[in-house]
Amino acid sequence: MSIEARLKELGIALPKAAAPVASYMPVVVHGGFAHVSGQLPFVDGELAVGRLGENVDLDGGTKAARACGLMILAQLNEAGLLEKVERVVKLGAFVSSTGDFTDQPKVANGASDLMFEVFGEKGRHSRAAVGVPVLPLGAAVEVDAVIAIAE
Repeated sequence: MSIEARLKELGIALPKAAAPVASYMPVVVHGGFAHVSGQLPFVDGELAVGRLGENVDLDGGTKAARACGLMILAQLNEAGLLEKVERVVKLGAFVSSTGDFTDQPKVANGASDLMFEVFGEKGRHSRAAVGVPVLPLGAAVEVDAVIAIAE
């Protein structure tokens, strides 16, 4: 089954790929891997902002991470790579959070679970989930990815 068909089956519509907010490329392909720059969470067209443990709850953080995952897929699609995915290798999740918030891995599951839903076993990956004091534009979560692609 194509990824496009799988997304349709899951009822997932990809957002428009976001333009870079600084001097970088959204996707760089090298050596059989697509490196996807950190993607911010747009939920219903609005940037999900705030900090976990302060003014964003766990459910909101998980939804924000899923939105980041959707943007990763949108960037791959924009680059013509979505159907060439051989495996999701690694995700890096950065969670804007207070010093006493320790559920960053649960937040990151929003993006991780999406990759498994869409790609099945090819979507299982290694991951880092890190708490940070602030993210670009005040975003609650940012996720980047390394994806193995067919040449």
